[in-house]
Formats: sequence, structure tokens, C-alpha cells
Amino acid sequence: MQRRVFCLVAAGAAVAAGLTGATAAEASAAPSARVWVTTIDRAELMHERAAVAFTTNASSRTTVTVDPSRTYQSMDGFGASITDSSAAVLYRLSPAKRAEAMQALFDPAKGVGVSFLRQPIGASDFTAQPEHYTYDDMPPGQTDYLLTRFSIAHDQAQILPLLREARRLNPQLKIMATPWSPPAWMKTGESLAGGELKDDPKVYAGYAFYLTRFVLAYSAAGVPVDYITIQNEPQNRDAGGGPVMGLNTTQAGKVIEILGPLLRLVSPRTKILGYDHNWQTHPNDIANTPPGQDPEADYPYRLLQNPASRWLAGTAYHCYYGDPSAMTALHNADPGKGIWFTECSGSHGANDTPAQYFTDTLKWHARTITVGVTRNWAKSAVTWNLALDSAGGPHLGGCGTCTGLITVQPDGSWTTDAEYYTIGHLSKFVKPGAVRIASTSFGNPAWNGEVTDVAFRNPDGSTVLVAHNENDAPRTFTVAVGGHSFDYTLPGGSLATFTWPKSKVLDDGLRLLPIAGATASSSPASPDAALAVDEDATTRWSSGTAQEPGQYLQVDLGSARTFRRVAIDSGASAGDYAHGWQLSTSADGTHWTTLAQGAGAGQLTNVDVRPTTARYLRITSTAATGNWWSLADIRLYA
Repeated sequence: MQRRVFCLVAAGAAVAAGLTGATAAEASAAPSARVWVTTIDRAELMHERAAVAFTTNASSRTTVTVDPSRTYQSMDGFGASITDSSAAVLYRLSPAKRAEAMQALFDPAKGVGVSFLRQPIGASDFTAQPEHYTYDDMPPGQTDYLLTRFSIAHDQAQILPLLREARRLNPQLKIMATPWSPPAWMKTGESLAGGELKDDPKVYAGYAFYLTRFVLAYSAAGVPVDYITIQNEPQNRDAGGGPVMGLNTTQAGKVIEILGPLLRLVSPRTKILGYDHNWQTHPNDIANTPPGQDPEADYPYRLLQNPASRWLAGTAYHCYYGDPSAMTALHNADPGKGIWFTECSGSHGANDTPAQYFTDTLKWHARTITVGVTRNWAKSAVTWNLALDSAGGPHLGGCGTCTGLITVQPDGSWTTDAEYYTIGHLSKFVKPGAVRIASTSFGNPAWNGEVTDVAFRNPDGSTVLVAHNENDAPRTFTVAVGGHSFDYTLPGGSLATFTWPKSKVLDDGLRLLPIAGATASSSPASPDAALAVDEDATTRWSSGTAQEPGQYLQVDLGSARTFRRVAIDSGASAGDYAHGWQLSTSADGTHWTTLAQGAGAGQLTNVDVRPTTARYLRITSTAATGNWWSLADIRLYA
């Protein structure tokens, strides 16, 4: 139950418009927002509803405040992977049906505009072949350090034609490449399924040359590579028979030190990403670490501290253990390096119906990937297979319950899966080069039944807000920007995208400034009440008991702030607002001055005060009711 506390400041004449209402001419110039919705029962699948107009009407509802002036990471794109399996099932379709599916996937106007693909270098566990393969396989006991047998001929039949078609449909498509294993002759045990890279300078150089040859071969085939990692999931030593390899940070550094200069010389567009594994080290990865070796639970930090990190653009993450906040922690530790999110497959139980795993996947991916990943500094959001058959394959080892963006059915048709929409609500509307902008959000990936969201500013100046209702019941909330707002109701579990064009009326309004380092405390004490307050993790406090006079939440802003309005937002817990409240301030946390008091009438209470400078705020209950008292967001306007 974590939320955020923000300070919003307005500049110059915009203060008057934002706090006292815009003129009639300004109101008429405010645009409308277009809306697309996907529901968990498939009744609406990226269905465009009627547009909704911004107004200057006041609202007492939970409010998502968007501020385009506050920017975060730029976005590279959103998508999946054309694995060998995906290519095989797409080629089961007739040419007309395959063209239809590719258009639905990659065309930005007629489809969802997938804009990022993560391509296996050789086989992954998702292959339609009878054996796993690399691009330089040799008989047991033989080597090929000169790479005389290197060939991407396997990919020429199906994978590369699909990649070229994807690039034709979406010229802004970015390609990332990742190996599940180097050739077996480079590894201990000489098997694709397991082992480690041999500790030999010839092998480090040979592997770097192998990866460089791949980049050059793909570029010559019309598919330039934008990003590369040197090993998929380097701590995963057991993928159920699929190709894997353990690779510690010392060995990774040795390969990167050779690969970096090579790529700079022959393919400067190709950037290296590190790690390419989970948010947190999985217990199985620790258990499968060879005796005497360090499991390196802090792998991404160690790799960024390695001298080879000068060749890294940043770090890639997967979703299978931990949570998205790990990406923000790494960003805070090294903000000069980027964050990419590169794999998360939908999945289902053995006895789940397609309807059930559509619902479950849509809800989990919407809050964790669509919103959770992008709010935690990721420049991409990428799932796994682009397409699979109705049995979740073909695959050779590895995952037996994975899903794709689309499913190719036995009758020669294809259908869309939940991931088509959780990615599509981003990829169709958020263009490569867009920048994430500030927005208040009330939910989190752990699920607490609120509305969670993320906002972007496109290169053309338009704004995109993606919102997910985590609750099973409908939720009504307000979207506010620049002194204008609209109310909207989303069905339970649904995902929505709102877009509106660039507008001076909206851009000149109130501005959002995070209060980094603020803290909160309460009486009665709450387990959630003493958490750090910053742009991505703040206290959501609930009294846990019926409201009684004297209960309070206190916020230390970290430094003195000057404000003239305090917004007290109770979030989605309808009725859990302060029915009677008192707002007090202090410069030292000891001596308090009462600024205002009154009765709450809804989830949002705006308290206008004289211009006031203070470091501490205290909101105290002055009424006795049977409801709990919840605070999800506190905003200050200057």
C-alpha cells in the first residue's frame, strides 16, 4: 500500500488560471481526449469510445494529475520476439492470413505498431527444430575460432523475411539481439544446455567475434541491430533442457571489453546492454550456482562497477522474480546508464481456460508491465513470443505454458491474446522517442485495488495517458492537467489509453514537482506510515480503525516549501476520506500553526490557504465516523 506525495508549482500568470479557473475563451480552446479501452471479458478490445472533453469544473474524486513539464526517460519501443517458434507458426498461415497478422502487429495505423523486437541469437527454448542450434555448431571435440563455419542460413528461411516485413510496416522498429548460448565448443561440458564459458582468452575473443559476425550478417540481410546482450539470463543454469549458460560478471566483463571496441568500429549503432535477467536473483539460480562460486545476487550492480561498463549503454531486466522497483533502485545508483525491460511471458495454469488466462494475464501485465515497468525508468517494455500455436508451442524444453501476442489456431486462423493489448495500449500510441512525463498514480504492481497509470509526451507534442483499474469493480477518477480536467469510469480490471493533442491551455497550467527524500509518520502508527517519499514510492496511509478525533498523518517535506493550496486525496477507497479535518504546519516539527479546518465531502479535498512556507504538514481528523481514514496522495500547489 505505497503511494506518492507530490508538490505542484505553477509559474507566473498560470497560477491564477490554474487556481481560480480559466476564462471562457481558454476553456473553449482546451482539447478533448480520445479513449481506447480493453476489458477483461473481451467485450471491448482496444475499442475506441466517445471522446471526453476537458473542462474547468472542480472535482472531489481521486485525481490523476499530469504534468508535461516534468520529464523522465525517453522511450525506445514496445514489443516481443520473433522466435524460431513464432516464425514457424506464422508460416503455417496462408500468405494472406500471415500478411493480415503482420499488419495487425506492426502497422502503426492499422495495427498496434509493435516497435521493439528482441531476437534470439541462435536457438532459445522456443524453437520448432528437432535440436537446438547456434550459427557455428561443430562436431564434438572440434573448434572453429576463425568462424569459418559461421552462417545465419537457418534464419534466412523464415525469421529474416518476417523481420524485414516488420521493418517495412514500422520503419521505427528497433531490434535487440540476445544469445541463449554460445556454440557448445566454447563452453565447459560442450553442450548448449548448461555449462559455462571456458576461462580462456581465445574463447573470450572468439565469443566477441561470434557476436560481431552475427550483427554484421543481420545488417547485411537488411536487419540492423540496435542493441545486444552477451547472454540471456546469465544466472539461470537450468532451463528445463533449453539452451542456457552461467556467466559471472568477471567473465562478462572480459567479453564486453573485446566486443565493445569491435562494435564501435564495425557497427556503431549497436549498443551493449548488461545483465538481461530478473529484477531479483531467483532462489533457484542461487541453489544452482556451482559450489564455491558466488551467486552474485547483486549482479547488475557489479557489472556496472566493472571497468567494462564503459561499453554498456545500460541494463536489461526480466519479470520472473522480484518487482519493477529494482529498476528504479539501479537507476538511482547509476543514473547515467539506461534501463530496458526485455522479457516477460504471459502464462497460465494447466487447467485454466483461455478466457481465464486472458483475464489473469491482462490484469497482471497491465499493472506490472504496461504501467509498473514504464514508471520505473524502463525505456522499453517487451514480452516474449510474438506468436505461438494453440498448445503454447512449439518449444524444445523450457516453458510449456507460455502465451504470445497472438495464437495461430489449428483451422488456419489467428487470434489475439492479452499481451497483444497490454503491449498495444503502449505501442500504438507512445511513439519511439516519446518521453515519460509526471503523473500521480495510486496503484502499484503488488495490487491494492486502485487506479494506476503512466503518462508520456510524444515527439509531436501529443500526450498519452495509460491507466489501469486494478480493482475488480468499476472505478471513477479524474484526470487533471493545466487547470482542466475530466472524469472517467473504467470497468474492473480494464486497461485504457487516453490521448490528446498538444495544447498551450493545458501546458501552461499547474506543474508537478516531486519531493524527493520526504518522509511520513502517523498516529495511530501504521506499518506503511514511515516510508521514504519520492517520485515512485510514498506512503499510502490508512488509520486501520474507525475515524476518531486526533488521528493524524504528518509529512516532513525535507526542506521548507511555499504553497497556497493543499490537495488531500483519499484514493479509491470510497468513503474513507476525512469527514472532519484540520491542516497544520510547522517549521521545526514541534511548534504547530493551524492553517485551516473543515469537513470533507469526497475523495479529494482542496484546501486553499494564504501563501505559506513550512517544512512539516499535519492533517488531523476532527470527526468520529465508522469509516477508516485513508490518504493516498498529498499535493502542494504554489
